[in-house]
Amino acid sequence: MDIIEKLRIMLPHWIEHNRSHQEEFAEWAKQLEEMDAGLADQLSKAVSSLKEVQGALEKALALTGGPLSEEHGHGHQHLHH
Repeated sequence: MDIIEKLRIMLPHWIEHNRSHQEEFAEWAKQLEEMDAGLADQLSKAVSSLKEVQGALEKALALTGGPLSEEHGHGHQHLHH
């Protein structure tokens, strides 16, 4: 398997993983709005940065030719609380 094929497997995982962090940070920011506006603002800025990362990852995936059609496991899980 060459490096482009590996990226076609890994990039969709990274994109989804990044998306889950965006959602998680946004939820925390919302909870903190009234309690600590400064902290909420910093988390919101992190969400904005992750959106930029998301766009770059999606463009990179497009440049590889898109995701491989078959499912490929990567052998580990990510648990978020």
